[in-house]
Amino acid sequence: MGVIVVRMETSPHQDLSLYRPNVGVVLFNRDGKVWLGRRAGTQGPHNWQFPQGGVDEGEELLDAARRELHEETGVSSISLLGRTEDWFAYDFPEGWSGSKALRGWRGQKQVWFAFRFEGKDGEVNLNAHQPPEFDAWRWGDLEAAAEEVTPFKRAAYEQVIAAFRCFAAAAGQPSRRQSISWLGKLFREG
Repeated sequence: MGVIVVRMETSPHQDLSLYRPNVGVVLFNRDGKVWLGRRAGTQGPHNWQFPQGGVDEGEELLDAARRELHEETGVSSISLLGRTEDWFAYDFPEGWSGSKALRGWRGQKQVWFAFRFEGKDGEVNLNAHQPPEFDAWRWGDLEAAAEEVTPFKRAAYEQVIAAFRCFAAAAGQPSRRQSISWLGKLFREG
């Protein structure tokens, strides 16, 4: 199967130059579950998220996604499933004093990549890069990820979920979209 590029509608009124360039990664295991990390030093309950990070000057987006995934999770046994074509942006909350906001960014704009994890769980190493981004990890359901993340990222996560829903089937199994298409064809022919 080739790489799928997903196009979603973005707001034409956003000035994306005000947003820090960033990549996000959704890592699917062979059972169609997604990798979620608990942000180190962050109070719950909304402190689980996908790996993500900034794009270095002159760095290709795919290279940034692979780098960020490895730095934050230690994972490198992956195959590319797809990516979003457009940027998804979110604003930092009013009064938020995180380091990126202090550098003048309004929020972050992200291109998202979906990868299939081809390794074993023991490959995950949250200490691959210091300081660690996450202090715990688990496999979870894609559809539940938006409820796990900090509220100001929720709308972006809902877009990511919609874009990558087709990859949530177990490896070798048809996705829900493929199954519905196949059933429709069966009934049209029958």
